[in-house]
Amino acid sequence: MESPHYDYYPQRKLALVLAPFSGGQGKSGVEKGPEYMLRQGLAHEIQELGWDVTKHEPLKALPESDEVQSGKVKNANLVGEATERIYRTNLEALNQDSFPLTLGGDHSIAMGTVSAVLGKHPDAGLLWIDAHADINTLQGTESGNLHGCPVSFLLGLNKEAPGKLSWVPSKLHPSKIVYIGLRDLDPPEKRIIKELGIKAFSMYHVDRYGINQVIEMALQHLGNGPVMCSYDVDAIDPQYVPATGTPVRGGLTLREALFLVERLAETGKLVALDVVEVNPQLATDDVHVVDTINAGCALARCALGETLL
Repeated sequence: MESPHYDYYPQRKLALVLAPFSGGQGKSGVEKGPEYMLRQGLAHEIQELGWDVTKHEPLKALPESDEVQSGKVKNANLVGEATERIYRTNLEALNQDSFPLTLGGDHSIAMGTVSAVLGKHPDAGLLWIDAHADINTLQGTESGNLHGCPVSFLLGLNKEAPGKLSWVPSKLHPSKIVYIGLRDLDPPEKRIIKELGIKAFSMYHVDRYGINQVIEMALQHLGNGPVMCSYDVDAIDPQYVPATGTPVRGGLTLREALFLVERLAETGKLVALDVVEVNPQLATDDVHVVDTINAGCALARCALGETLL
């Protein structure tokens, strides 16, 4: 394996952005993910890899918003306020040549993180690693939970965003996102992916081609520019990561999951990373908590330069 390098961060500065947010879905506990990962020693481990780490907490004193009623959509103002704060913090970090590592929280936070990367790097590609496509529109969502909708906002598929969600700039082009690990999609999501021609690798493709070939095809599709990775831990099979909100059997093995970010680090093109949907409260015992937290921390470390040799 080549030594990881970071073309966009020669000074190895890193902004650790804590996003303990659960408003995009209905299960409490996901807001505890960042706290548990820090308690596991993640910040120190990243420093040991040679990064100068600063911690940022954009959601401190997040006000309770007066919610707007927009069909089935839940917590539109709260999600809008939180994601805009995350956006501003990430963009500031990027403008200061710091790598933003954002720890969630639910996956709605990616409205902020991805928008910030595209604000700094308009040509950036996005790897969305997830069991779910999270591309439901406001009209198509069955649950009304906004953690299932961030990609539709980033692509500009919602004509009228309710309340404080109107800030999202919708700069993502369908050709600049690639999915890996999909295995649980709603029918409207399948239709959107096909209509927009979005590159998507389900677990069928991982089984058929192997994880290395899938990653190579994904990177080739995105081109030679900067790459962001938004990683939902439920992409990993729940036997390895049981404490997450929407587990789906038949996912990535732990080694496949870690190899993916190891390979991204090797390219030198990685500019930002999200690790989301770690929910310690959903574990049935302490072992499940430890396994899930360890997996989330390992994803971050491998993306930031940890190697097997």
